[in-house]
Amino acid sequence: MKKHTYILASLLLVSGIALAQKENIKRANKLFKMKAYTQAAKTYETKERTQEVLQNLADSYYYNTSLQKAIETYRELFVKYGDSIDIEYHFRFAQALKGVKNYKEADEHLSKYYNKPVNTLEFIEANNKITPHNFKLKEIVNEGSSSDFGLSFYGENKVVFASTRNTENPSYAWNELPYLDLYTATLTNSNTLINVQPFPEAINTSLHESNAVFTKDGKTMYFNRTNSTRKKTDEARIAHIKIYKAELINGEWTNVTALPFTSNSYSTEHPALSKDEKTLYFASDMPGTFGSFDIYKVAINDDGTYGEPENLGETINTKHREQFPFISEFNVLYFSSIGHQGYGGLDVFRSNMVNGGFDKPVNLGNIINSNLDDFAYVIKEKDNVGYVSSNRTGYDRIFSFSREENPLTKYIVEGVVQDKNSKKLLPGALVEIINQSNKTIKDTVVGENGYYVFKLEPNKLYKIRGTRQAYIEQELEFLTGNYGKSHNIDINLESLVSVEERIHQNEKGELHVQLDKIYFNYNTSEITNEAAKTLDVLVDLMKKYPSMKVEIAAHTDARGSEQYNLNLSKQRAALVLEYLVNQGINKNRLKSVGYGETRPLNKCIKEGICDDEEYDINRRCEFTILK
Repeated sequence: MKKHTYILASLLLVSGIALAQKENIKRANKLFKMKAYTQAAKTYETKERTQEVLQNLADSYYYNTSLQKAIETYRELFVKYGDSIDIEYHFRFAQALKGVKNYKEADEHLSKYYNKPVNTLEFIEANNKITPHNFKLKEIVNEGSSSDFGLSFYGENKVVFASTRNTENPSYAWNELPYLDLYTATLTNSNTLINVQPFPEAINTSLHESNAVFTKDGKTMYFNRTNSTRKKTDEARIAHIKIYKAELINGEWTNVTALPFTSNSYSTEHPALSKDEKTLYFASDMPGTFGSFDIYKVAINDDGTYGEPENLGETINTKHREQFPFISEFNVLYFSSIGHQGYGGLDVFRSNMVNGGFDKPVNLGNIINSNLDDFAYVIKEKDNVGYVSSNRTGYDRIFSFSREENPLTKYIVEGVVQDKNSKKLLPGALVEIINQSNKTIKDTVVGENGYYVFKLEPNKLYKIRGTRQAYIEQELEFLTGNYGKSHNIDINLESLVSVEERIHQNEKGELHVQLDKIYFNYNTSEITNEAAKTLDVLVDLMKKYPSMKVEIAAHTDARGSEQYNLNLSKQRAALVLEYLVNQGINKNRLKSVGYGETRPLNKCIKEGICDDEEYDINRRCEFTILK
């Protein structure tokens, strides 16, 4: 009897242990689904190394950036269960390996994942030749916290950032750090944050707040906040993130409301405003993404309402995470991605706006980007300075940077402006570069040597235009080649004097259109039929040269009072201008001036000293080419 009792007790003990083991696994899985990775890992570490345990334990380490532990666990997982492992584990294992710069082994898993060869070292070497800028990076001194990120511009002298420095906040289950709050500060010339102040309770709550962005007037703020309501997903409850708007009224932040396209079922985060403040960019995992978080944009209407969110498409977004958008004053989109090829973790990319869309993203290189997460990049393009966040030191930290053009990445276009016939250099000529949107993006006035040089983006279509007074405008279309190459384009302008027999240059260098004399009847400003025929010659000439601008100068004889003659000449010049406009010449290309009797062509400078024919010579119109 005792023997049977012992056996039964043993069976009950084993059963109890098995039940406890099962319950502990169930609890660990729940923590894992709630993204409480630190707590989940502690439980998984004590359990039998089943495929499920190894998968979740490796992921818990990976998401908390415990990369060496993640690598060891992923490696054990692949040794034991390689044939049955989901393909996505190859991607995460590769990212962990890249995080410690083990690119060779990482590439093996990425090659399997993408089903094509991947060579990260080759990419790194090539990327140095295409990233547009070289950077200098310096960590910002921020005493009182070990984890800060997402610095943004706030007025002229202040900045705003998110920090875990408030130890009175509850700890976040993901990494067991305090919940994030938003702070203002002043950034000194020595790269130190001082006068750090939290936002008021209307903004900072017991939940996460981060990633603030402000309108230019400082009166409207968009920022992230974690939901207080958790959405049930299977057995776990996940708190998603919403973008909120707040208004500064009488010095206080108020009217804090979630934007209408946010939801308790998915996250919207990382707001960024376009220069004109009519478009809000953000990241979201809402239905319709390519897999994880994508970059979206939404119109901000004049009445304060919002349009429908629009996915930026597969040029920008991948099946993996794209987050932290920032749109600069030059309409350049910067964002972080783990889906585009990079150095490891989230990397910062840039993409130029072209015809309302964005071109292929370019990785910003190995100073801004590290083998870990680099994100929340913001910049003042004109000053070539900005800020970026990174966990390369173990915690999220903020870095300032300066940048200069990478000479290896530009396509050089250079040449001289010269007279087509004499080959004489033409100082003072204007040279413009025009993009595919027909906008002038660069221009220069050449000096005595007639030389110009532009640094342009490679493999793009441009137009170059040369203009100079007294010369015919020239415009050429060209395609830039590969990075680091150059192209010589000499601009040969042809003189209007050499082409048009009616255009002459006087001793002052002024160009005049020589037309038959336009005479006005005495004491009138009416254009005669003969005068109209003469003006039609000028109309044809101006239509032939669309950039030509002309001054219409009207003159009278000396008969009558000086003021009367001045007014009469102005009326005549204005009437000629009106006639030319009616014939299809843009008014902006014309200037009318009345000189009265002040510029006679003969000695008839006062009334009563000449006959009518001599006075008639001074009643005329003259046409001077201004451009």
